[in-house]
Amino acid sequence: MANIIGAIASSHTPTIGFALDANKQQDAAWAPIFKAYEPVQQWLAEKKPDVMLVTYNDHVTSFFFDHYSAFSLGIGERYQPADEGGGARKLPPVAGHAGLARHIGQSLMADEFDMSFFQDKGLDHGCFSPLSILWPHEQEWPGKIVPLQIGVLQFPVPSARRCYKLGQGLRRAIESYPEDLNVVLVATGGLSHQVHGERAGFNNTPWDHQFLDLFENDPETLLNMTHADFARLGGWESAEVVMWMAMRGAMSDQLNCVHREYYLPSMTGIAVALYENAASADKSLNAAAIEAHRAHIGHQTRGVEDLPGTYPFTLETSVRAYRINKYLHQLVKPEFRAQFRETPEATYDAAGLTPQERDLITRRDWRGMIQYGVIFFLLEKLGAVVGVSNLHIYAAMRGQSLEDFQKTRNAPGALYSVGSSAAWDKK
Repeated sequence: MANIIGAIASSHTPTIGFALDANKQQDAAWAPIFKAYEPVQQWLAEKKPDVMLVTYNDHVTSFFFDHYSAFSLGIGERYQPADEGGGARKLPPVAGHAGLARHIGQSLMADEFDMSFFQDKGLDHGCFSPLSILWPHEQEWPGKIVPLQIGVLQFPVPSARRCYKLGQGLRRAIESYPEDLNVVLVATGGLSHQVHGERAGFNNTPWDHQFLDLFENDPETLLNMTHADFARLGGWESAEVVMWMAMRGAMSDQLNCVHREYYLPSMTGIAVALYENAASADKSLNAAAIEAHRAHIGHQTRGVEDLPGTYPFTLETSVRAYRINKYLHQLVKPEFRAQFRETPEATYDAAGLTPQERDLITRRDWRGMIQYGVIFFLLEKLGAVVGVSNLHIYAAMRGQSLEDFQKTRNAPGALYSVGSSAAWDKK
């Protein structure tokens, strides 16, 4: 079973990544940052965790306000550094642990956290700034990550207590994962800072130290605080420290603080802290609870495997068949539809489709695409483009002619699609 072996709290200011990339390790203004992280780097080198679960917030880079979620879990197999306006940092992509991520996602949904899920999105300094100073990465990273993006920019946002409860759910999820993995939790954000308005540049070092004390020894006090409380004491953007509470909720009530350091070079109070649970959990005592939680996770879909001809679109399917689904999703764009009709092979090449995926689309193998992992609602878009009604697709999936399938309907003559015109009527 997976084990939480420790937790790291770190500011994620881009200052950290800038100093690292600019080789400022010996510069008097920047050296304290690097010195503060050395004990944590050593601990990670000794413990060699398999996975880091990183809670962070995106800074309007890969997530925008056309669709903004409170809790968004990365379920992909790799993550690139995002371009934040001046070009992406020269870091290798980091592997995601898709299996653990799926399990966490299923567990949190079962615990009634309304999650969103993402893949194929770059991660900005919210994740990569601390990650790049924690792990060596000249050629590749020594482990995998599961990124958890918490939306703290557009209010209303999750409260400190809600994030803490999410952390409790994370612990249940991780400890019920059947594979033997060592997991480290990483909480990012803060500390005191404000980067907008006439109050820009606000800091409160005494509050930063008090926050760190409360975080370790009296988190309940922090859970009772409002976003306005955090903003008054630490600046408006410091309210992102509610993300730390997700890590705190996943740890035991009593913590051992292995290392803690603080430095305020400019705009943001930079803190790094390393924690271990005060007592190791005896998994044998919790075995029944873990099995019960696994049953809880699978409760809603139990028995679906007995439904013939039914192919649920799961997180596993979404990751496995992402390429072909992404390709077909482009059919909502008029310019892509025109290119698809004129030179389909060129669009296959651009998307990097496999021979099997090309064949499924070219032959309009509707049932084959469903079995491969294409969601139906992209099939109906393809049908609309090539002049095939929804009922043509339904019949093909059942292995029937259109005429035979129509006989099973209450209105046999009704044909329709999501297209703006009935192209099949014009043939």
